[in-house]
Amino acid sequence: MARISASSWTICRVGAYAFLFKLSLIAVVFAEDRMGNEASSTNAALVSRLQKHGILTSKSAAEAMRQIDRADFVPEGGSSYADAPQPIGYGATISAPHMHGYCLSLLAGQLKPGASVLDVGSGSGYLTAVFGLMVGEAGRVVGLEHIPQLVDKSIESIKCGPAAHLLESGILSINVADGKQGYPQAGPYDAIHVGAAAADLPKALVDQLKPGGRMVIPVGQFMQDLMIVDKLPDGSVKTHSEMGVRYVPLV
Repeated sequence: MARISASSWTICRVGAYAFLFKLSLIAVVFAEDRMGNEASSTNAALVSRLQKHGILTSKSAAEAMRQIDRADFVPEGGSSYADAPQPIGYGATISAPHMHGYCLSLLAGQLKPGASVLDVGSGSGYLTAVFGLMVGEAGRVVGLEHIPQLVDKSIESIKCGPAAHLLESGILSINVADGKQGYPQAGPYDAIHVGAAAADLPKALVDQLKPGGRMVIPVGQFMQDLMIVDKLPDGSVKTHSEMGVRYVPLV
């Protein structure tokens, strides 16, 4: 039997990783290219483009996105309606609109009036506000962000729009916390969205899902996958990868 030397095995393994990484990038580029590079002129036009390209498939999510103006969450000088991540300070970004559209569509079955939602790595607060409008006054939305300055900025941004009354009533809150540990005091949750990449699937977040609940979370370091985590009615957990993605690390 032929033997493979250690050096040859290392080369093969590196080659395999490179091949998988290229596949992951192809998936990401495909998702980005569906919208093209041209920026929309208004928030409504941006939402319409997401729908036209088959990225935003939930009508209720589209309506909430039309009401929450992305420009309120992008710092002055940024390209609010471009389909690209925008820096929001402190090494953080607001995700590209197409990723918001994908995640909202993937969670649409859980984002019903009265649902409870956890937004980990809430950053700018944009998606937290969208969640708030979708679940309404009978629901509960908790945002977690580990950078205190971003928590303060996100609260001020939400106050500029139609989700302000949800902040005032306590239905929507944003807290300084370690997102990997979740927020069990307000759980369990129908939907959990994670806006940064975890090295591994955090058990604490899986534990805080309700039976019938769903989590959307990017997982990985060198290569990342947007993982769908479904907790079945019997409490068992089913996961699958939806696509390759690129997110900042969850810290």
